[in-house]
Amino acid sequence: MQELTNKIVFVGGKGGVGKSTASAAIAWEQSINGHRTLLVSTDPAHNLGDIFNQRIGGKITNLSKYLSALEIDPEIETANYISGVKENIKGVVHSGMINEVHRQLDTAKMSPGADEAALFDKLISVILEERDHFDTIVFDTAPTGHTIRLLTLPELMGVWIEGLLEKRRKTNENYTQLLNDGEPIEDPIYDVLKERQERFAKAREILLDPHKTSFVFVLNPERLPILETNKAIQLLDKYHLHVKSLIVNKVLPEDADGDFIIKRREHEKQYLDMIEKTFEKQRLVYVPLFANDITCKQELEEFSIYFQEG
Repeated sequence: MQELTNKIVFVGGKGGVGKSTASAAIAWEQSINGHRTLLVSTDPAHNLGDIFNQRIGGKITNLSKYLSALEIDPEIETANYISGVKENIKGVVHSGMINEVHRQLDTAKMSPGADEAALFDKLISVILEERDHFDTIVFDTAPTGHTIRLLTLPELMGVWIEGLLEKRRKTNENYTQLLNDGEPIEDPIYDVLKERQERFAKAREILLDPHKTSFVFVLNPERLPILETNKAIQLLDKYHLHVKSLIVNKVLPEDADGDFIIKRREHEKQYLDMIEKTFEKQRLVYVPLFANDITCKQELEEFSIYFQEG
């Protein structure tokens, strides 16, 4: 599957459909083919360590010769993000106000959306700073709604920062005319905002390039995952982020028998038909339900065989 061999691959889907297993299988396949691969989990409920039976954590950890992994902890990234903001305002805020500003920043750390902003900042850092060190970066994302917010942030944040920059420009022009005899004034805040705008623009350019980035969703042949996946694809389309491949996971194998399984397969068929009709534009890769959980590299390799067939 061409979509699984891009420089950057985002794997999303409803909770419990097998995103982490699919992400790990994609990354493992790339690595055994000699591609330097980084597998990144942005899901707070990290599963990669369990799959590889190895502690991973917040630093890039080697799993094999060509495979490394990283689990991003939103709480740690939020703390780092706030610390970075505090560092940026040194020398900008009056010394008498610095304690109050720090107090407000610490309060902001607990506000809704703080984790997402910090996670987004870390995700951009990984994309921009690690892409030269790895041939492939695979992101194992959190459940669908979280993934959509994360992937649409570059455009939303870009517009927001452009508004802030415009306000800073007007403020600086006014100060220049009134207080500085026409000489330009230094504005560290403007410089910080401009740098962030450039980072967001670079990340957005990479995300929108279908030759560099692909988006893969995992779903099961069940009603709710189908409906949720369809809504997610339609929403991402509006942001020009196009999902071209779907991994239909946990399909009952043909050789499974017994009265219960036969009835279950008849029930499943209606949803497989629904998937075919709903996702006519996407490439579909079917992976059977395994008899046991995927917990080792050999089983990951068996899982990834179906990508090659797709």
